[in-house]
Amino acid sequence: MHHDDQHDKHPHGLAADLQTLAQRALARRGMLRWLAAGAVMTGPLALVACGGGGSDDSGSSSSDSSDSSGSSGSSGSSGSDSCSVIPSETQGPYPGDGTNSNSSGVVNVLTMSGIVRSDIRSSFGDYGDNEAAGVPMTVTLKLVNTGSSCASLEGYAIYLWHCNRDGGYSLYSSGVTDENYLRGVQVTDANGEVTFTTIFPACYSGRWPHMHFEIYSSIDTATSGNNDVKTSQLAIPAAACNQVYGVATGYDASVTNFAQISLSSDNVFSDDSAATQLATVTGSNSAGYVATLTVGIAA
Repeated sequence: MHHDDQHDKHPHGLAADLQTLAQRALARRGMLRWLAAGAVMTGPLALVACGGGGSDDSGSSSSDSSDSSGSSGSSGSSGSDSCSVIPSETQGPYPGDGTNSNSSGVVNVLTMSGIVRSDIRSSFGDYGDNEAAGVPMTVTLKLVNTGSSCASLEGYAIYLWHCNRDGGYSLYSSGVTDENYLRGVQVTDANGEVTFTTIFPACYSGRWPHMHFEIYSSIDTATSGNNDVKTSQLAIPAAACNQVYGVATGYDASVTNFAQISLSSDNVFSDDSAATQLATVTGSNSAGYVATLTVGIAA
């Protein structure tokens, strides 16, 4: 099992859609600073524990925020025959994938008609069509097989979810329990890629800015978080966060939270494999941002 109760997980049902569709960080802190400082940025909140029942932040905040001054990270080359397995991470307390409950009982967005979609900014189905406000962001994940020269993996389903610009998770957090936005499923194409249109997430207390995702062997199995083959998280580079927080409308609360956390103090990204989770991000507040990450699994 790769999950712990500190972070995130989820389930969903997609048949209908098919028819219609502690100190570990000290030794590596220098490496993370190098990664954040060496990449190039082309462009220009927070509810404690995201306002829901559990907590997605177990590590204490750090006054050492030197990692916050860097830029975008590296996601691995799609044309390379060298790639690394992305680490498994907890799904956290707000997966919405049928593996836990919100205030109304077990919640499973994966079984809802309409979950298979590219634009995840709005709620769908019985939850209406309200759209999450925020700076636009496009996220592309490329799934590759580390056991076969990083060959692209076609036909896998990927479920992506993250918090809104206030740090809240739909279905769970106070004020957005009647929303299911910022959640969606896509199937990898011949290049092993899925693309989501979403918004730049907040930085909430105790966690580095991130997104969650679960990988399934097929769309047919993407109906419960218990069926996933990998759960992990994507980290957003510091330079992009510094461009958005305190500058773009609605992200003011993220400024303080971001100043109190670093990659090396985050309780998910502080291990030796964090480099494989740091996305490459380009863009601006006016044009929006593009995040890319190559995700390796042993298929």
